Amino acid sequence: MTADTSVHDTAVHHPRRVSQGQPLLVVRDLKKHFPISHNWLTGERKAVHAVDGVSFSVQPGRTLGIVGESGCGKSTTARLVARLVQPDAGELIFDGEGVDEFRGLQLKAFRRELQMVFQDSFASLNPRLTITETVAYGPQVHGVPAAQAEREARELLARVGLEPALFGNRYPHELSGGQRQRVNIARALAYKPRMVILDEAVAALDKSVQAQVLNLLQELKAERGLTYLFISHDLHVVHYLSDEVMVMYLGQVVEQGPVEQVYGHPAHPYTRALLSAVPSMDPDRRTQAPSLGGDPPNPISPPAGCRFRDRCPQADAVCATQTPALRAVIGPTWHGSPHVAACHLNDIGSGHLQALGARAPVTLETPA
Repeated sequence: MTADTSVHDTAVHHPRRVSQGQPLLVVRDLKKHFPISHNWLTGERKAVHAVDGVSFSVQPGRTLGIVGESGCGKSTTARLVARLVQPDAGELIFDGEGVDEFRGLQLKAFRRELQMVFQDSFASLNPRLTITETVAYGPQVHGVPAAQAEREARELLARVGLEPALFGNRYPHELSGGQRQRVNIARALAYKPRMVILDEAVAALDKSVQAQVLNLLQELKAERGLTYLFISHDLHVVHYLSDEVMVMYLGQVVEQGPVEQVYGHPAHPYTRALLSAVPSMDPDRRTQAPSLGGDPPNPISPPAGCRFRDRCPQADAVCATQTPALRAVIGPTWHGSPHVAACHLNDIGSGHLQALGARAPVTLETPA
């Protein structure tokens, strides 16, 4: 038995496996508002609308990328899914079971099934534990004998490219950012999860190290049948790693679908603005003007109707009064999951004067 096989097969037992065709994760109408003030005289309460009715699903073995500007609710959504933050409303279903129903031992089992890798690789690690102790600690808490946990930790370190004899006894401050992030990936895999949430996991790395970590994530996904929820500002990285992409704006989903379809034929003006802002290596395709002006609205009191309307070059009167719903995009016949967008332009019955008008496809270079 090879070292990698022993790591994969040794038991943190998965009580059941998701059936073919059933999503591993289903999120329905997820909401989270963070209270910031309360006027005791008027009774008025103010809160930041961080996540406001987000719904999506992820099939086993797939990668869903989540993109959007800072403050759009990407990371809050990830923490809600991981049960690091309690939602105000909505439903989470993991492997056919409601996550809100998990208590005690069930919640502990859920923690093994879903792990998270954060952006700050140093803050995520205990400075008092060696690298081997860091990776072995979690499985020991879940009942794995210390000797077995340490052996598996060393095997995992080797798999992520850190020689245990050289790095196992080092502390986090003795490693580079890329090496620390490899440790975080090994620590997440030590639980033998089925789903890993990667919250800006490569954002702080330089491009050469970033490419190495992305390739490692692709290899581990194929080897272990992992499902990823991948959050990033870098649209090239999302294009490379993801099977599907979800675009968020001010706490809501504005577009979602297979990554090639969304990138090639974006249906929402915000998605088109994001894609047009991606730097090009071709000097003939340099950006001459900003693709999107202004700042996002105040998340404490988001505007009525479409939240993007004040920055949208195609806004119409209906955008100020009616909130657009996610609808299937009218266009070529897509394969795989549906391509949906929340825009009145995509609804011929919305009353928008330009509804279903012609849209030019956007070309995004594939990263090397």
